[in-house]
Amino acid sequence: MVRLNALKFMMANMKRRKNIIHVMTVLALTVLCSACVTTRRVDYLQDMTHGSQIEIENRFEAVIAPYDQLYINVMSSDMKNADLATPFNQNTNQTQGMQGQYMQGYLVDVDGNIDLPTLGRIHVAGLTRLELQDSLTHMLQQGGYIPDPFVTVRFTNFKIFFLGNGTGKVLNIPNERCTFLEALALAGGLDNYTRRDRIAVMREINGKMVMRYLDPRSSDVFNDPFFMLQQNDFIIMPNYNSGTVRSEFGYWYGLVSTFVSLASLVTSIALYRSLNQ
Repeated sequence: MVRLNALKFMMANMKRRKNIIHVMTVLALTVLCSACVTTRRVDYLQDMTHGSQIEIENRFEAVIAPYDQLYINVMSSDMKNADLATPFNQNTNQTQGMQGQYMQGYLVDVDGNIDLPTLGRIHVAGLTRLELQDSLTHMLQQGGYIPDPFVTVRFTNFKIFFLGNGTGKVLNIPNERCTFLEALALAGGLDNYTRRDRIAVMREINGKMVMRYLDPRSSDVFNDPFFMLQQNDFIIMPNYNSGTVRSEFGYWYGLVSTFVSLASLVTSIALYRSLNQ
């Protein structure tokens, strides 16, 4: 009779132990699944399918703003008049260009002006580089300086600043045109733990910093006014990187594992004592 009671007690303890382990296992799996990342959270342009078409602004041109650095070169289409262009290329403010070479640069001042040799002070803020090229060409012709001028204007400081995941980088854009998605690609893409709905583009407009959230998971991003980036824009990622997620998951998983081990130990001790009574 005693042995029968001991056997029943042992069976009850074993069942209790299995229930505890089952509960702890379910809890551990819940924590594990909560840290999993679904494709719906990370995939780009999820609402687009094969053959989807969305119109975007292809004729975007960056507008000159204060503190921009401009490369300006004046030439004559007729080699006989080549010497006439020399006085307009005397700027000595050298800046390193996109490909590593040094280019002549004109810094746009806080009022949006540059000082050109011979032509003097010119207001350039608010113009595109093509508009400035046309304006300088007209001034050179109308002033009788060069009958057939050829003017080239380029940005030498078209940069996008990228902040996120505990790091920062500067993206040099050589073709003076960059979209939000292109900048993400140049920055190395997004890890699986970045919140797509909190990616911010920050831009200075009329002396104020303006920020908008762009979500690369939806094609609506193409219609956002900040999709086409401008020089000196900031792309800011949410401060929630993969290391934080792994650390939190490791903490909770370790805690659950400890509970499971303690439960198994207590059950084993109780079972051992019951067998030796």
